[in-house]
Amino acid sequence: MSWVFLIFAGLMEVVSVIFIKKSDGFTRWKPTLVCLCAMGLSLYSLSMALKHIPIGTAYSIWTGIGAAGASIVGIIAFGESRDPKRIACILMIIAGVIGLKVTG
Repeated sequence: MSWVFLIFAGLMEVVSVIFIKKSDGFTRWKPTLVCLCAMGLSLYSLSMALKHIPIGTAYSIWTGIGAAGASIVGIIAFGESRDPKRIACILMIIAGVIGLKVTG
């Protein structure tokens, strides 16, 4: 169950970043509210995961999911760069997250 909490925490981190962008510097209240709720869920879920997963592993996976997920959403939803080097770096982050799960 700890891994489910950790994956959910990472996904909520991605949601929070999307809505930070949509909040326009926290000047729009609906996206700001969604962002804050997602951040809260992310941190709560991370705290639940840390009960059984080592902190270094959990934090690395949480930030990896957040970084890769936000980059992928940026490319798909916000028209950010699709440079092959950037894609390769995202794939390396994903490979690192998978490696930590397999070895942890």
